Amino acid sequence: MDQYFDKVKAYLIELDYDIISMDEKESIFIVNSTSDGIYNLIIDCEDPILIFEQYIFDINVDNPQTYKTLLQMNREIVHGAFVLDETGKKVIFRDTLQLENLDLNEIQGTLNSLELLLSEFSAQLIKLAN
Repeated sequence: MDQYFDKVKAYLIELDYDIISMDEKESIFIVNSTSDGIYNLIIDCEDPILIFEQYIFDINVDNPQTYKTLLQMNREIVHGAFVLDETGKKVIFRDTLQLENLDLNEIQGTLNSLELLLSEFSAQLIKLAN
C-alpha cells in the first residue's frame, strides 16, 4: 500500500496541491487548492481504488427539485458525480480511480473536473445550499 500512497503524494506535489494533512497509516490525504476553490478535499487510497471526496454543502430542506437539479448537473460532470453521504444531508463530489494503473493524467482529470464544476455551477450550488 505504501507504494500507492507515495505515488499519489508525488502526483499531488507535482500538481501543486497543498497537502494540509496526511495519514500514511490510513492512506489518507487532505488537500487544498485555494486558487481553484478546493478546500479539505479528502483523497483516500483504499486498495484497489483511490477515492476523492469534496464536501459541497448541506441539504437543509428535503426538496425533490434539489435532487433533480443535482442529478441534471451530474450529467455535465466529466469525471465524478454529486452524491449524498449516509445521512442524506451532505452533498459531496465523489470520484474513484483504479490504483493499479494510476497515472498523473487520471488524477489531474478528476481534479480538473472538480475545479470546473465548482466554477461552472457555483451560482446554482449556492442557490441549492440556501
